[in-house]
Amino acid sequence: MPKASVKRLIECKKEQLIDLVLDIEKYPEFVPFCIDAKVYEKKQEKDLLFIIADLTIGKGPLNDTYKSDVRYNKKENSIYVTNLDGPLKHLENKWLFKEVNKITEVSFDVDFELKNKFLNIVMTKSFQYGLDKIADAFQKRAEDLFSKT
Repeated sequence: MPKASVKRLIECKKEQLIDLVLDIEKYPEFVPFCIDAKVYEKKQEKDLLFIIADLTIGKGPLNDTYKSDVRYNKKENSIYVTNLDGPLKHLENKWLFKEVNKITEVSFDVDFELKNKFLNIVMTKSFQYGLDKIADAFQKRAEDLFSKT
């Protein structure tokens, strides 16, 4: 299964960055290869936020949609995502946010497996590069939205 991790220091408050990550329907505006995003359900229970959402990922005629269960835990400053349906056999990703002096350290860990074994092999070779591109996109978006002008 492809696994990768990335850490970034981003000059903004952790709440701003968490809100950016949870604003799933805006992903097509800035996340590479994200064609569409749709939130079906969003419910709050004390310090937990539950979201069911679809992401359509691809390029040109090659694209696929997968449904995710997104859980934000306010006490732990974490977002945990698992797949519910689509081309993924398995998906776990976790975002952790720590703020010190208006600089947020964000850690993003991804572990997934595609149902298609051949594509799984291909993805394993380029996955860290792709994850770095996604992290770059979130960092640039945060800097564009929240940096001091």
